[in-house]
Amino acid sequence: MKKGLRRFTLLLTVMMLVSLLAACGGSNNNSPGSTNSDSSANTGGSSGNGGGELEKDTITALLPPVSANYQARFSDMEKEFNELYPHLTLKIEPASWEDMTQKLDTQVNAGSPPDIAWVGSTAISKYAALDVLVDLSDVLTDEVIADYDPIPLQYFQLGDGQYGLPAYMAIHSIGGNRQFLEEAGIDWRSVQQNGWTYEEFREAIKAGVVKDASGETTRYGFVFATAGVTSKDYLSIMAKSAGLPEYFDENLKFTYTSKNFLGLLEAIREMIDDGSMPKELSSIDAGKRWNMFLTGQTMITGKGLASFENSARLNNEKIQANDGSAVADSIEAEYIALPVPTFNGADYVPTTVVDGYIALRGKKEPTEQHIHNIALAMHYLSSGSIAANYSNELFLSPITESARNAEVLEEYPRNEDNLKADQAMMDKAVAARTDIPTELAAEAIKIETEVIVPKLQALLADEITPQEMYDAVKAAAVKSFGEDGVVVD
Repeated sequence: MKKGLRRFTLLLTVMMLVSLLAACGGSNNNSPGSTNSDSSANTGGSSGNGGGELEKDTITALLPPVSANYQARFSDMEKEFNELYPHLTLKIEPASWEDMTQKLDTQVNAGSPPDIAWVGSTAISKYAALDVLVDLSDVLTDEVIADYDPIPLQYFQLGDGQYGLPAYMAIHSIGGNRQFLEEAGIDWRSVQQNGWTYEEFREAIKAGVVKDASGETTRYGFVFATAGVTSKDYLSIMAKSAGLPEYFDENLKFTYTSKNFLGLLEAIREMIDDGSMPKELSSIDAGKRWNMFLTGQTMITGKGLASFENSARLNNEKIQANDGSAVADSIEAEYIALPVPTFNGADYVPTTVVDGYIALRGKKEPTEQHIHNIALAMHYLSSGSIAANYSNELFLSPITESARNAEVLEEYPRNEDNLKADQAMMDKAVAARTDIPTELAAEAIKIETEVIVPKLQALLADEITPQEMYDAVKAAAVKSFGEDGVVVD
């Protein structure tokens, strides 16, 4: 089948080159293959019908509200794609963040998934294990591949296969209230560029705690969402910079049996015990932690994203307008992006979030031409003006050259220090691990789901000690991987 797929690489190349020439004379800059004419219908190739007219085809996609206006543009995206490729129809089904995974899994289990779906790159192993991924390696031309930055592109690879294309790369960080940081004597600009150790961070969040006359805490130094969909975020994000950047080391040994894991668990408990974090941390979800930041109940919040700067700015504008639309009891807050601290003397390794699009197949094997068409649609969705606009709304730097060269619909004010901080964190992003076998990754996810997440909740609630959690995770890892399959130090 791969030989057959290669025949269509030439077709894709010709279509992209013709489109590039057409785009030079037009105002549309959606992608390297964009054109505002219908010339793509006559690109010198036949889909097997013996003539010059390309065979009609429909590509389906299941997509969440990636940014504020992303889903509102679906009808325009469908129309423009058809104008670029008159023989193709792009049919987009919207999904909410809450039901995106459930919808996709239901369709996958029924044997009728969409051709394209939005996922976090960490989900690739999951769908690879279900044998529903489509390898696009043979239909993505060198020109298309060259449009993407190498590191985010690797996050959609598994072994030698390219199973999708990235939409953006973001860093999970933390964020502080500028006024509170300065009142606590924290040189936040230095932290943005040079980072901080756990010891420095612990002293800083202690200084950020405020109590009332009765001794009740009215402002915490640090709050992190740990409930609901964020139940594993706190541990996994901090672990990256605690000497545990992945579940497996370069020898494919499970790393959470290392003494570094125990040291991290002890630090997590210490920040609650000394009053810098709420005792009820295990019940704080994403909405609650952001509410606490906007209402001045915490100096630093996590997890953070670059777009939080804009969310805080918009709430400030609502407060200033005094129209009742701001978050109840909120205060004006300037959001300052900060890196997570380092633990155990380890180097800073940011938690890199690469989300994007995967190609899927159902019970019926897709034709070679259909796979080619999926690649066209996926590149269209993840590049050019579409990618430029959702990246802009998320306060992220585009990861394709075509998006960097495209115009955006609206400019947003940015804090220049945050821009520099985001870039400093992004510069330390590491390439994806594509060498971890699917079966090992699946077993690690099982340990995460069945042991790590519930034990973390118990640790945060002060129901077990760090040592007890460490022992439970180590026992599960040895059971799964054997004594020789885990790190011992």
